[in-house]
Amino acid sequence: MHKIKSFFTYMLILPTLFVCACSTNPATGKRQFTALMSPAQENSVGAQEHQKIVQQYGLVTDKKLNDYVTALGKRVTEDTERPDVQYKFYIIDSPIVNAFALPGGYIYVSRGLLALSNSEAELASVLGHEAGHITGRHSAERYSRGVVTSLGAGILSAAIGSQGASQAISLGSNLYLSSYSRDQENEADTLGLRYMTRGGFAPQAVPSFLYSLQRQSDLDARLSGQQGNRYNYFSTHPATDQRVAKTKAESMQYPQTGINNRDAHLKAINGMTYGDSERQGFARDNNFYHPELGLKFSVPQNFTIKNQPSQVIALDNKGSLIVFDMMGNKEGYAPLDYIRSVWMKETQLQNLEEINVNGMKAATASFPGQINGENVVIRVVAISWKDRFARFQLAIPRGAKAALVEDIKKTTYSFRNMSANEKKTIKPYSVKIIAAGVNDTVKTLAARMPFKEMAEERFRVMNAMAKGTEVQSGALYKIVSE
Repeated sequence: MHKIKSFFTYMLILPTLFVCACSTNPATGKRQFTALMSPAQENSVGAQEHQKIVQQYGLVTDKKLNDYVTALGKRVTEDTERPDVQYKFYIIDSPIVNAFALPGGYIYVSRGLLALSNSEAELASVLGHEAGHITGRHSAERYSRGVVTSLGAGILSAAIGSQGASQAISLGSNLYLSSYSRDQENEADTLGLRYMTRGGFAPQAVPSFLYSLQRQSDLDARLSGQQGNRYNYFSTHPATDQRVAKTKAESMQYPQTGINNRDAHLKAINGMTYGDSERQGFARDNNFYHPELGLKFSVPQNFTIKNQPSQVIALDNKGSLIVFDMMGNKEGYAPLDYIRSVWMKETQLQNLEEINVNGMKAATASFPGQINGENVVIRVVAISWKDRFARFQLAIPRGAKAALVEDIKKTTYSFRNMSANEKKTIKPYSVKIIAAGVNDTVKTLAARMPFKEMAEERFRVMNAMAKGTEVQSGALYKIVSE
């Protein structure tokens, strides 16, 4: 959860920005007729949307790491078909493995993608691909259709049977750019290969990194118990077997003598934050910490915490749900009045009462609802915290055992300020680069990471190691360190 903002709908509307133009596809040489922005309009839109992305997600401020990505990006984009574009490169402060481009030459890669990459060539393949989307005017076309939206409450709202529940529980505002078409992906792949090889990088990095992306997506799905991860690279860059095969075949048409620079990349990301950052807050076991804001709370032991840009969600496998966020209180409402007159003003509330949470004034109320067709009791809690409200939204299945109800109730009362010692000692995870020792194996190195589930699988995916292969003595590897 980033520095807390109120929920917002993130929809780009572009008034009268289009001109009809006939242009040449730089990858195929074919003429095409498309509604396009002018270069000046692209620059204007990119600059405006860049500020929104900075506000919602934040950027990594490590100068050395930024200089590294920018140097690679400039090398890849030195000779493209659009010399009018001034390419700019940024690292999004997000653990999600993704990359995207905005009109005007804005190219973004996430911390998660940097952590998954295993060479300069693999990172260059992504930067080249995104530059290909800009050269092909794909990002301009997407923005011409107004494709930046909020995923918002769509997942839960459709399943909740009361208006009050829809107001109370949503899944937040994740930035989502609609997928490129298959033709656009193919064109960007072709252009990206062209640009990275012009920069001297090995073309095989393109299919190899696509494979790593697929393995990471599959691992994320297994870890979350889902069939797929909606918020990853393939959400906006669809992968097909045909695309991977095409990329592999195209890479063979280039000289195979390009550089990979694996060790240089690993050394560049050594010490980089892994997973959620201090700015976003992070989970440790069943606790959520936000050192930058200075708050902490705990959820029941069998709940999984999912940290999102605007809120924190915790859920179990029995239909229980906890949503935490914060909302400003410039008007100075008392908690009870805030719930009754602002937050839940159109909801028929039950059991509205004032409470005290660790010395902080608070209030709570409940009402019936449905989630995924199941009847639940939804309880809302507002806690006065500094100049805002800390808000909990708790969905508890009807007929839940008393012990579960009590555990969920304890979540509210666990909310408190972090101590000075906690702020110093409780830190995010980081990427650590180590040289394998003579007696090291995948198992021994994976055991050094702070994961209880699938540690060896995580290590293999992170280091692009196939099943059955072993580490080599003296070689560098990535692990996640506390």
